[in-house]
Amino acid sequence: MADEASPDHVYRVLSTAFDATFYRLVYPDIVQSGVEPLRHYADKGWREGRDPAPWFSSSAYRAANPDLGEVNPFHHYLTAGWREGRDAEPSPHGAPYLWRQADGGHATDWRFDRPRPARVAPPRPPVPGPGPDEARDLVAPDFDADFYLWANPDIAEHGLDPLTHFLTTGWREGRDPRRDFSVADYLELNPDVAAVGMNPFVHWLLAGRAEGRAAGYNLGFRYQVLQRLEAMPDRLARAADRAAKVRVKPAKALVEALAQRRSAAGHLYLTFSHDDYTANVGGVQLGIQREAAGMAERGWDHLHVHPPSHWPIVRGEGEAAALGLVWNGKPIGAFSARDVVAALTPGGPKARRAYAIHNLLGHAPDEVIAILAAAGMGPGCLWLHDFTSLCAGYHLMRNEVADCGAPPPDSPACGLCVYGPYRAAQVDAHARLFEALDLTVVAPSRSTYELWRSRTTAPADQPYRIAPLARLVPREPPAVPAREGPLRVAFLGMPSPHKGWPAFRDLAERFEHDPRYEFLHLASAPVKEVRFAFHKVAVTAKRPRAMLDTLESLGVDVAILWSLCRETFSFTVHEVAAAGVAILTRPDSGNIAAFTEEGGHGRVLAGEDELFSLFESGEVLALSRAARRPAHFDLAYSSLTVDLLEAEA
Repeated sequence: MADEASPDHVYRVLSTAFDATFYRLVYPDIVQSGVEPLRHYADKGWREGRDPAPWFSSSAYRAANPDLGEVNPFHHYLTAGWREGRDAEPSPHGAPYLWRQADGGHATDWRFDRPRPARVAPPRPPVPGPGPDEARDLVAPDFDADFYLWANPDIAEHGLDPLTHFLTTGWREGRDPRRDFSVADYLELNPDVAAVGMNPFVHWLLAGRAEGRAAGYNLGFRYQVLQRLEAMPDRLARAADRAAKVRVKPAKALVEALAQRRSAAGHLYLTFSHDDYTANVGGVQLGIQREAAGMAERGWDHLHVHPPSHWPIVRGEGEAAALGLVWNGKPIGAFSARDVVAALTPGGPKARRAYAIHNLLGHAPDEVIAILAAAGMGPGCLWLHDFTSLCAGYHLMRNEVADCGAPPPDSPACGLCVYGPYRAAQVDAHARLFEALDLTVVAPSRSTYELWRSRTTAPADQPYRIAPLARLVPREPPAVPAREGPLRVAFLGMPSPHKGWPAFRDLAERFEHDPRYEFLHLASAPVKEVRFAFHKVAVTAKRPRAMLDTLESLGVDVAILWSLCRETFSFTVHEVAAAGVAILTRPDSGNIAAFTEEGGHGRVLAGEDELFSLFESGEVLALSRAARRPAHFDLAYSSLTVDLLEAEA
């Protein structure tokens, strides 16, 4: 057993609770001398009446306990004093000491108003901590440097060693050593560790893990989403700041741009959406690109109207903002709504007119109506690419974590959601369109229309169409040799919570070393926090088969399409089925679940527990390509409104 009076043992015990930052701030002469703070306090600082932490006064402890003699007071308190009921008085320098409070895993402002309690009595004995070298050896095997650099880009930017930073500074700033350990949670769950100022990860490795102490609250990724949820007023304030910086061009520039026509007869196709389809990538944007190409083949002019910067809800009357314009596939700038109305004309007697509203986010309904009237538009389409017409939360997810199914606007459920106060304005804006325009509602799937019809305030006789954005066309399976090896399981696309990425990540990490499985991520950009294989895939208008071809070439067996929201269509589920890949999804995934069940393309599971059980038991192996011998398909893509116009003609 180590000699408890030896300098090394004293130093080791003091290191578990010594606050070097406090010591440097309160005693600047130590910084100037270049002496290591802990060594200085252990050797002579306590004799000089210096304090090791804001919650402990060396002088007060010695005065209250004259029986100690020449014994380091802080060492005595940590090893025996607190057990004996002796009190620790705060340092007189502790009140103004700047405490750093962890907030959501990131450090916030230094605070003057968080003094430690006057009396500290840890409910459990402090664990003697290792010295700096020993701490490094202890932590290194369990420290995830890749995650630390990913979560803290400032550390990577400055080229700092992640482990050194975490041990010296990072943990005090609330930075986490790996994804499944929360510094803030551990300190909150274990006040005895917080009281002695010990690095929580070091404590967990030394003792906490063996004692069964939790590495965090472990409430699941939905809890983390709630923690990061931004209030709508803050989102709108940021949107307003962005909108204020948009440069608005004069009316003359618009008139000159629109004069460059390709339709001698004045045929015009007019579309509205939430962004510039030429600058952003996604299902809606690719659909508008196909519309634009179809209209160009027919010699029509095409004007696309969008908010020039992101706006999260419909705009109300009096919320004037510029409108971004794309004319015949080329962005021409931002203009006032008044100038857009003035520049448009109904066209000649032979001019044909058509329009589609793909999304009303960022638009004011009366402006849309005025623009359509100025252009001489008659009947048009309102596409249900999402549920913007039912709620400001267009995914129909209460606080971004749970499917809500669009309950009545005055329901208690809406009162609990960040989108609740904005839902009425969203519904009223679309009601204004239904009242003023001759609209046909177009849904990309039957399941989407049925939900919308059951929740909307639109007239009961509102015309509608079901128009899938793509369909499967049978083809011969590719001549690919049978692949042997583990079951290949993939996640496709953007690694966001509402697409189910955290559930897939947890699944992959749980079975990371299971030889039965191999996990892959197929997307346009990798995620640095994970260690499974990444394959770059970018679907574009010129390469619409990029994902389908990659799935086939890699021999993917199963795709986890774990969307938390009701997908209105999902190109991804069609690409997966076309490539002969089995689908695992959840019941609230909208058309993903409907398509999977109706076509027999996989399984709809009740939740994450059933998903994990499927892999634990090995039952999922029955979905391998070799076991299923799946059919393969090509995808025939729709040109959206162009196809509807042709059908009417």
